[in-house]
Amino acid sequence: MRDTIPEPPTESLSPLATATTEVITQYAYDITAAIDAIDDAIPGFGGLFDPGTTMSERRTAIDTVLETTTDMEASHRSQLTDRDVEKLILYTDGSSRGNPGPAGAGAVVETPDETVLCRVGRPVGSRAGNNTAEYAALHLGLACVLTRYGVSPLEIRIDSMTVIGDIWQDATREEFTNYRRVINTLLAEFPDHHWTHVADAERNPADALATVSADIAGLGPGA
Repeated sequence: MRDTIPEPPTESLSPLATATTEVITQYAYDITAAIDAIDDAIPGFGGLFDPGTTMSERRTAIDTVLETTTDMEASHRSQLTDRDVEKLILYTDGSSRGNPGPAGAGAVVETPDETVLCRVGRPVGSRAGNNTAEYAALHLGLACVLTRYGVSPLEIRIDSMTVIGDIWQDATREEFTNYRRVINTLLAEFPDHHWTHVADAERNPADALATVSADIAGLGPGA
């Protein structure tokens, strides 16, 4: 397992979305658990995405969770061996509402029999394009595998032909140089990896996580 992961480029988020992302980070990018914690801290029947929840109530709940939550990354780590699984499967997906617009990234790690090992997501930016979200999702997924499971044979299932072309087929796009650099650094840790293109009609469990992450990226003024 690797402790130090190269950071992706920083995209702009509203103060509320930034604070929510801090909670998600403390929950080791388990976005469902992070949202549940925030919802539990909101009084009454409100929630993070409830239109009846005021901006002040959201921010107070987020601050409460930040004050009471410690970094959970270590508790999510689990060293796999060759006897556990033959390989890991990483699904990634990015979503942008408006392209550019509020954008989010999602990633799911499974075993070949579809046993889910982790589901992670994060907001990417308040005015980011879909391609940026796709790169961010791949970065998030690779980081999750490295920090939690170490190096294993890895199949990456991804629907973005832009990222596939840029990362694996040398169809380089200059606007994504910084993403390509950090992703290639992570991929160098996986000497035994390959990618599979996921068509739109095929199963991709990371899709819902990317959508929720984009919803968070749209929270607050300035989104």
